[in-house]
Amino acid sequence: MIRPLLLAAALPLMTAAFVPSSPDLGTAEARCRAGETGPALMVEVIGLKDRTGLLKVEVYPGVEGDFLQDDNKLINAGKTFRRVEGPVPGEHNPRLCVRLPGAGRYGVMVLHDRDSNHRFNWQHDGVGFSRNPELGWSKPKADVVAINVGNGVTPVRVVLNYRNGLFSVGPLPGAK
Repeated sequence: MIRPLLLAAALPLMTAAFVPSSPDLGTAEARCRAGETGPALMVEVIGLKDRTGLLKVEVYPGVEGDFLQDDNKLINAGKTFRRVEGPVPGEHNPRLCVRLPGAGRYGVMVLHDRDSNHRFNWQHDGVGFSRNPELGWSKPKADVVAINVGNGVTPVRVVLNYRNGLFSVGPLPGAK
């Protein structure tokens, strides 16, 4: 009799900690504000194919198992996930600032969502990662993309990759 009562009492506490799915997850925490100090990334995006759609930067823990993990799972587990998203800026190599909770090891993904549908389509969209690994048919490992972020602003350059030909993916000519 006590077990169902304990479960009934604990259920509201368990559900209160759950964060529902939303494209806005991690965006408020990622916003850089003028005059604010502390750990942040200044992500320079290299090699945009065009200025259509949305540009999205996502920051994950730089460890295997958490890198590119579902944002809900990370946030509900109390792990770092940050997202900055908006229309593609007009600058040649746009820079986007992402606020972080502390110094540490992180992995960065940049997505050029050319049709603004909030989904990655390898035939149409561009993608890049911190440390600019060569992309194959699988996602890069956390150790390959992880960067160390200090207590200030850490610059990082991400070169975008698009479909080239029938089955290859890589930077546009002259993008590096």
